[in-house]
Amino acid sequence: MQIRTRLLTGILLITASLTVVACGGSGTGPGQPSASAGPVAASTSAAPDQPGRVTPLIVGHRGAPGYRPEHTLASYELAARMGADYIEADVVPTKDGVLVNRHEPEIGGTTDVASHPEFANRKTTKNLDGTQTTGWFTEDFTLAELKTLKAVERLPDVRQHNTMYNGLYQVPTLQEYLDTAKRLSGELHRQVGVYIETKHPTFFRAQGIDVDKMLVDELNKNNLNTPDAKVFIESFETNLKQLHDQLKVPLVQLIDSTGAPADWVAAGDKRTYADMVKPAGLAEVAKYAQAIGPDKTLIIPTDPAGNPGPATTLVTDAHAVGLKLHPYTFRNENQFLPADLRSSANPVDYGKAIDEDVRFFKLGVDGIFTDNTDTGLVARAEYLAQH
Repeated sequence: MQIRTRLLTGILLITASLTVVACGGSGTGPGQPSASAGPVAASTSAAPDQPGRVTPLIVGHRGAPGYRPEHTLASYELAARMGADYIEADVVPTKDGVLVNRHEPEIGGTTDVASHPEFANRKTTKNLDGTQTTGWFTEDFTLAELKTLKAVERLPDVRQHNTMYNGLYQVPTLQEYLDTAKRLSGELHRQVGVYIETKHPTFFRAQGIDVDKMLVDELNKNNLNTPDAKVFIESFETNLKQLHDQLKVPLVQLIDSTGAPADWVAAGDKRTYADMVKPAGLAEVAKYAQAIGPDKTLIIPTDPAGNPGPATTLVTDAHAVGLKLHPYTFRNENQFLPADLRSSANPVDYGKAIDEDVRFFKLGVDGIFTDNTDTGLVARAEYLAQH
């Protein structure tokens, strides 16, 4: 308990000092408010690995979206300053061939595009991996046009406090994200890793856009395609097989709790993600990837009411073929927690999220994707203190 209190106090002090200022700030780019009002103490990360013990990675999922709108430079900076080992970015293309950071190509829910009458005629419906999706898509905008938009909170009913940052931040480019990680690595005197997802490669390939080549080119340009670079590349599709031949950094096969990789579906392959997590499927993944990023319910299933069941053998099975595991997504709010760790019937109240993180660390996972970096750090410290 003393460890939890001491770490949480330190992290809250860091968080409290990360206020939004009116404009500018080193490395944030024109018109980008800084995430920090000034110098901030370095991270509150746990100690390095000790012999015979694994220190799980804390991946700032889309930055720190528990506290700032996701995929903004402010969100990435906050996660890094809190102590995340890696900050995660999802990349999608613009009309003029620039990779930008958005969770999906459709940006109606993460930007203020709907309030821009000049873009009303860009609203359209596309088949996004089998789902008819209506909205505004990044590939229909030039970078200059996207830069006139501002980010908004994706989950305003869940994270109402984040809505006060609506309209402050631009859509960042992949290059701006990489520059931010490099700058923060210098300021924090530790390497801030980058964890990049290549989004919907089959969807974009059907439009004549090779997102994977764009990503490889960007990594090469930044001298990040090296074995010692602190980089992970992830995908829900098996395009990682082709990237395996082009990249020298670790690859992570993301695995959903339902459905199948979009490239398998497009090719008429009847296999699903459920086949991928079987021992034979994991052995196949291990031929081209170094880790898997499974939905956390593939490790601890829950029933329709949210009650957790016994853990599956996925951790053991993956480790048996040399794969590490970075499950997703760990969040503080009750609605994202198993029923036994909820604090109340209010879905947006914080529950016992630290306990959930520790629960997974005890099962042997090698890292977690979390919307709340501070929670993950406190949980990791508690776990390491017990082991």
